Amino acid sequence: MRGAWGESAACAFLERRGYRMEMRNFRTRFGEIDMIAVQGQYIVFVEVKTRKDDRFAAAREFVTPQKQARILAAAQEWLQSHPTRLQPRFDVIEVYGTEDSPLPPRIHHWENAFGG
Repeated sequence: MRGAWGESAACAFLERRGYRMEMRNFRTRFGEIDMIAVQGQYIVFVEVKTRKDDRFAAAREFVTPQKQARILAAAQEWLQSHPTRLQPRFDVIEVYGTEDSPLPPRIHHWENAFGG
């Protein structure tokens, strides 16, 4: 499944950059957050979009305002049950490639991609 492969690639990408993973695939009645990580002063809510390529559109374009609203609502629910002094941030990671490709995936990380 391309989504799970992309999320694993994104997780490894963040960990190589010093992020500490708190949780993956947090689900609520509002929606799902692919990854929740800590980086410095931030608690980072990460949406991962995986595509074979970007010929049709950039993967981040699929994080619509409706999707953003569901992620924000899910993050608020997570924060209510996991109090923190860290500043919330919402990132989007694009992963391009396929699991069976001999080439590593192309990954773009958009910090503070949306949110309040």
